[in-house]
Amino acid sequence: MPLIALGLNHLTAPVALREQVAFDADANADALRELAQHPGVDEAMILSTCNRTELYCSVDEGAELAPHQWLHRHHRLTTGKLDEFLYRYDENDAVRHIFRVATGLDSMVLGEPQILGQVKDAYQLARDAHSLRAPMDRLLQHTFAVAKRVRTDTQIGAHTVSVAFTAVRLAEQAFADLKQACVLLIGAGDTIELAARHLADKQVRRLIVANRTLENAQELASRHGGYAISLHDLNQHLAEADIVIASTAAREPVVTRAMAEKAIAARRRRPMFMVDIAVPRDIAPDVGALPDVFLYGIDDLKQVIDENLRSREAAAQEANAIIDLQVDRYMAWRRTLSLRNPVIDLRAQAETQRDEVLGKAQAMLARGKSPEEALAFLANTLTNKLLHAPSASLREATLAGDAELLNAAERLYRLPPSESQA
Repeated sequence: MPLIALGLNHLTAPVALREQVAFDADANADALRELAQHPGVDEAMILSTCNRTELYCSVDEGAELAPHQWLHRHHRLTTGKLDEFLYRYDENDAVRHIFRVATGLDSMVLGEPQILGQVKDAYQLARDAHSLRAPMDRLLQHTFAVAKRVRTDTQIGAHTVSVAFTAVRLAEQAFADLKQACVLLIGAGDTIELAARHLADKQVRRLIVANRTLENAQELASRHGGYAISLHDLNQHLAEADIVIASTAAREPVVTRAMAEKAIAARRRRPMFMVDIAVPRDIAPDVGALPDVFLYGIDDLKQVIDENLRSREAAAQEANAIIDLQVDRYMAWRRTLSLRNPVIDLRAQAETQRDEVLGKAQAMLARGKSPEEALAFLANTLTNKLLHAPSASLREATLAGDAELLNAAERLYRLPPSESQA
């Protein structure tokens, strides 16, 4: 069954389009089951992050367009609307792509580690939905092993350049001394957790964490000396923030233009620096048009990130070499699935011959033959039967000069090399 990777990411599609095809975390399981049940789809996994939406599928022969059709239908898009933004990889290239994604080689931040956790989450979701079989399950296990090896054997993870770190670095450029700044973090996921750690290291004057679930905000804030609020109270505290970094799973903006206008007025035109690293966006895009608001989106971070990648370029070349080798190994295993295994037939034939000869030996004992005579008959006859077919084939190969078959027989039966080869 053909293996396909289909998707779009920060390199092929603008954030507005990525928002349209992102999968809500709460609805991801239902979407995955729907994809797995789509005609022609045999296995399926959905990977949806702020920078990419990708479908990994094994499909029936002739059903290679099934994932493409399902993606448009699920998001109620006109057929073909995504075509100029989508990429598709088949077989070896699909395997190479998921290896590159999991190791961070296809990320906006080269070598960033968070994507591996997101791939693992997608894998677990697919397992829970029973949308994987042996081939793709093996692929994902192999993917995690490759990512671990790349992290161990190369310097791809050296020098922090995560999205969270980049957001904090931008904030530091806007405010020369973060020790005098009040920072508002919106969300409580991994990216915000990383941002909180970096900000705590910078000893910001005040840290506020806002989240839909207050308990989660309190847990994160307590770890970094911050103050927790609910999203319902965001409007009351927004004016306090010199810096806002947002990353939630909300489907609609949590900071609207009206909220930002009110905050700027309360701040008496003191500027606000905002970084929105969520997809769909947490801060309404028109907030960036307000005077005294400096809004950066996820795509804006790329310019800053590019400055930090030079040290990882050599490591990326090493990582690609490891990936190429592992692609070949996985595909070699995958090809064996389509091969008919002769061992099953060989063993069944041998067992039939064994039962036949054993029956004759038991009949000899019943007729009064001695056990020694019956055992000798059993051993000699069974040996002759088991070796008759291969012996005849090897005699024919010797007469025909078929060196390939003769050499294969030596390897198969682990025979010592002939005198002419010794």
